[in-house]
Amino acid sequence: MSSTPTAYGLWSLAVINAAVFILFAFSFFKPATTRDWRTFGAFSAFLVALFSEMYGFPLTIYLLSGWLQSRFPGIDWLTHDAGHLPEMLLGWKANPHFGPFHLLSFLLIGGGFTLIATAWRVLYAAQRRGRLAETGPYARMRHPQYAGFILIMLGFLAQWPTLLTLAMFPMLAWMYVRLARREEQEARAAFGEAYDRYAARVPAFLPRLGRAVGDPPARRA
Repeated sequence: MSSTPTAYGLWSLAVINAAVFILFAFSFFKPATTRDWRTFGAFSAFLVALFSEMYGFPLTIYLLSGWLQSRFPGIDWLTHDAGHLPEMLLGWKANPHFGPFHLLSFLLIGGGFTLIATAWRVLYAAQRRGRLAETGPYARMRHPQYAGFILIMLGFLAQWPTLLTLAMFPMLAWMYVRLARREEQEARAAFGEAYDRYAARVPAFLPRLGRAVGDPPARRA
């Protein structure tokens, strides 16, 4: 490997990119409660770890350098393009920014942000009325905002996997599942049988294929 990592050591870019995506997520998620901030903080830590390796120090490539050099001797692993490991390992010859994994990452990240934003509007309106959120994304899954964060993290992993973020992902996903279960306990205490009926027909994270569950019948005053 070259001793001059020209594509790295760009800590200003690492800070700027992390800040942009964190602020972008903040504008979509709008954390209000302690649980919201815990969710958002864990996601922010994932982004900081990601962009620190993307532009700062390539820890994953450094740790795997011996194996990478022996298996792929024709690649300069200290270029930015080489950091897109899925394309490199599969022998993608063109610009990795137009590779299949990079394009998949755009779909996952965009879908995740869209899901978070749409779900927040539905949840906010329901909370203002003191009702259970059952429309929009909540008609297909009970925890669309947590699912959105998981989609975004999967998108970044498809684009730029690192050892640290790969280790963080299952821990963060497990944390989101625990937070979701705690929310369900609170919703069950607040809405009783109405929440039980909702939970019986709507999956927690993975929506059923086919037509979305319809809105519940309007309640008469």
